[in-house]
Amino acid sequence: MPQPEAPQALVIGAGPAGLMAAEELAKTGAQTLVVEAKPTVARKFLMAGKSGLNVTKDEPWETFVSRYDCPHLRPILQDFGPAEVRSWCRALGQDVYTGSSGRVFPVAMKASPLLRAWLQRLTSQGVEIRTRWRWTGFDGQSFRFDTPSGPQTLTPKVTVLALGGASWQRLGSDGAWVPWLQEKGVNIAPWQPANMGFRVDWSLHMEPFFGRPVKGVALKVCSSRISSTPRNGPPRGVHEVLDEQRGEFVISAKGLEGGGIYSIYKYLRGAYTLALDLLPDLSPEEIARRLDRMKPGESTPNRLRKLGLDRTQIALVMEFARAEPFAHLKHLPIPLQGPRPLDEAISVAGGIAWDALTPDLELKALLGTFAAGEMLDWEAPTGGYLLTASWATGRWAGQAAARHLQETPPRT
Repeated sequence: MPQPEAPQALVIGAGPAGLMAAEELAKTGAQTLVVEAKPTVARKFLMAGKSGLNVTKDEPWETFVSRYDCPHLRPILQDFGPAEVRSWCRALGQDVYTGSSGRVFPVAMKASPLLRAWLQRLTSQGVEIRTRWRWTGFDGQSFRFDTPSGPQTLTPKVTVLALGGASWQRLGSDGAWVPWLQEKGVNIAPWQPANMGFRVDWSLHMEPFFGRPVKGVALKVCSSRISSTPRNGPPRGVHEVLDEQRGEFVISAKGLEGGGIYSIYKYLRGAYTLALDLLPDLSPEEIARRLDRMKPGESTPNRLRKLGLDRTQIALVMEFARAEPFAHLKHLPIPLQGPRPLDEAISVAGGIAWDALTPDLELKALLGTFAAGEMLDWEAPTGGYLLTASWATGRWAGQAAARHLQETPPRT
């Protein structure tokens, strides 16, 4: 079968990072081809925007960059950070606004208007996008693909890899590329789930509360591991609290998930445990005084309700502290059974290690090949940080690939 003519620049993966890399390459006049394994582009981007596309976070720079815990990203985010994201969206005709929490959203809220405008601009710049082109590894120095027309190989002058991480496989991020890069000598850090829920072994008593939010509590990260937790009461002992913050989460059939859990997942993924302060605005002394004023014959659920707990919070108390419900209102240990599976995580840690990359995000083992987005070993909380860094690394890699293309002498 005849092979298609190789483009000057090839981008593998049509998510936010890949499309941003393609835009930067096309700006320089490079003939740019984007290939995508799925039938349509930017599937995870569109999924993220279903409930409101959070494009970035408006907060002091040092606070913003500290969320990544990755010094390698600092110069990349300085070049394309929250202010640049807002300007970029507006240049596409999509105005943005900042919510009360500092999160930045398009006025249209959804991802689809922004994506449509972006794809139109890419088309006008000459970027070609081919879908259902699945990368299947290397053929010598060439890239091999399964396509609707059968197997194809391409040998571009520069390539940007932007295939995502290893979560949400149905949207295209399956991590299948890991062994192909390892065979070329690229160091890959092991995958870990990020921004994920945690498993809890619920009793039947909790089934009516699946899908219910838990609000108005403080989540505590504790230094001791729960070795066993009887159904009728939490373990004894003093727990050193390493972090505590207000937040909310959702009880699901599988466990706990939601923003409050995602904000502390790094601790819980390790050797730390979770406890809840169900009455963060009341001191232990005030709780005792209020209990003393109640009638002795009142039921436990009614007393808890009078203290200010709702039905879902009361259910948690009765689930894990039935024997001593009032003794654990300020510190209710929740026995987590580990994180939910990797593919259920919103994002991942791990991927291409930074020691395998140059400062330009070029793979040291594959000159002329660059990487961007969630393929790289970084992680960040939800709240616009993930999308900002994906765009920023795509832009950085695309610009570096364009420079490499201009500096490379023509083949003879």
